Amino acid sequence: MRKELLQVLNPATEEVVATVPAATPADVDAAVARATTAQRGWAAAAPADRARLLRRFAAVVDDHVEELARLEVREAGHTIGNARWEAGNVRDLLDFAAGGVERLNGRQIPVAGGLDITILEPLGVVGVIAPWNFPMPIAAWALAPALAAGNAVILKPAETTPLTALRLAELAREAGLPDGLLQVLPGEGAVTGNALVEHPGIAKIVFTGSTRVGKSIMAKCADQVKRVTLELGGKSPNLVFADADIEAAAAAAPMSFLDNSGQDCCARTRILVQRSVYDRFLELLTPAVEEIVVGDPSDERTQMGPLISRAQLERVRAYVPESLPGIRGKAPEGPGFWFPPTVLTEVAEDAPCAVEEVFGPVAVVLPFDDEADAVRLANATEYGLSGSIWTRDVGRALRVSRAVRAGNLSVNSHSSVRYWTPFGGYKQSGLGRELGPDALTAFTETKNVFISTESTEA
Repeated sequence: MRKELLQVLNPATEEVVATVPAATPADVDAAVARATTAQRGWAAAAPADRARLLRRFAAVVDDHVEELARLEVREAGHTIGNARWEAGNVRDLLDFAAGGVERLNGRQIPVAGGLDITILEPLGVVGVIAPWNFPMPIAAWALAPALAAGNAVILKPAETTPLTALRLAELAREAGLPDGLLQVLPGEGAVTGNALVEHPGIAKIVFTGSTRVGKSIMAKCADQVKRVTLELGGKSPNLVFADADIEAAAAAAPMSFLDNSGQDCCARTRILVQRSVYDRFLELLTPAVEEIVVGDPSDERTQMGPLISRAQLERVRAYVPESLPGIRGKAPEGPGFWFPPTVLTEVAEDAPCAVEEVFGPVAVVLPFDDEADAVRLANATEYGLSGSIWTRDVGRALRVSRAVRAGNLSVNSHSSVRYWTPFGGYKQSGLGRELGPDALTAFTETKNVFISTESTEA
């Protein structure tokens, strides 16, 4: 049977850069069989040996950072600076996970009449469905700790961005990881992804993507009581209080929602500003947005590249009618999926662009009156992934951090993701946590063993 081919386009030029065969359900079956065999040997290997191979994998990735970054620029339209960071992040995630292999400890629990211990055992074969917005690092968020915990991984990259995933699998084999331990199956979500989700040989699904698709995956996994980790949508607030360093807050705001062309579930797309400093903040924000350099992502000076696809461009355009007032930057004309940096300044709190995830370089600015009003606005969304709080008042920073229903908050900065700290969302932004010191345990079963010490003599 002839396989369908996935066309990979350069988002900056609309040129076809590669065609990749799409995996079928039969391919998924074969991959699960190979992974099951490989996983048994991998789990039985000495922890030091697994850690050594993962560090070797990290070293091989490090040798190919520039190659991987250039590949990411071509398939995803990321700026070269961002792409280098992403490839380096894969390396760092592998190193970090390798350090946890020999520290994946159970516990000894005091009990009467014997000894009680817990053992952390790998799940088996893990299915990872990665998104197109950060193809390399988000795939590594799952595959690095899953491998470190003794599992095999089958990775399905997004249809539009399979190239870096395929190259990482080649580098894993070059580093000496066993055949079948890390496999990449490009394909359509409705075909390849669905086959992974429904396969009885897959013990867990890790999915990053839209809330709509995440709900569907969760429902399908429920039939087999299959474990899931879901990292879904966001509509994150950026709260600016009157006592903040307004100049610093305004200077930092643009890239908090324009990084990766706004295609980031952590993007601070709702800028909430205390009414007494609202006008001053907009005066400072306007030139900061207008001066963002949008263009060729391979150019070192570029700050923002194109959107991923024609469909994504049309989606973003639908949220931003020309009649809406605001601040608009510049974007190239001609081939490519370009949209200018945009800040909308006169929209209702419940307008679609203010409450729905646009997933493009678009933010809204809304005023608030006091701390209670700020918290109300921040929480007026079905999402709860990330957010920022700008204030000089430490007490306020702590109060608002506790009150905002989101999994990842930063004060006087826009940081959200570090591989050594946990990441995940509240509400419809997801289920479970990734990264951080407990990342490996998310890919294990806890087995409890009681050993009696009572005498059996008559």
